[in-house]
Amino acid sequence: MKILVINGPNLNMLGIREPHIYGSGTYNDLVELIKREAEERRVRVAFVQSNHEGALVDAIQDAYGVADGIIINPGAYTHTSVALLDAVKAVGIPTVEVHISDPDTREEFRKISYIRPACIATVKGKGFAGYVEAMDILMKQGKSA
Repeated sequence: MKILVINGPNLNMLGIREPHIYGSGTYNDLVELIKREAEERRVRVAFVQSNHEGALVDAIQDAYGVADGIIINPGAYTHTSVALLDAVKAVGIPTVEVHISDPDTREEFRKISYIRPACIATVKGKGFAGYVEAMDILMKQGKSA
């Protein structure tokens, strides 16, 4: 199984950006955790992080025919991007939406997710462990397909 892990705007600033919300772990810490967990599960992972919406759309489209699943933390684009929604719908790759914090416990606008209708599951408020849970969801989905 091959999973593409996509992280949107400001996730490259993990460890610096609001550690009281997102924790003190860095983006590199997150990538290393996912790599270790993927290796244990015999899953191949690739990573994309961008602060640019079009680059994220390109990554989703480039995954067509290549990835068996997508884990996406769209960051702020969660609440604004119809383009990401349309890209996930277009490729038809099972996708899990992940958020390090729980947006439902934050500002009102963060409770809206444009991408959620195209996802098979959402994992929120579990820190970095949410990415591992998302991987497990995709693995189960892959076995039942």
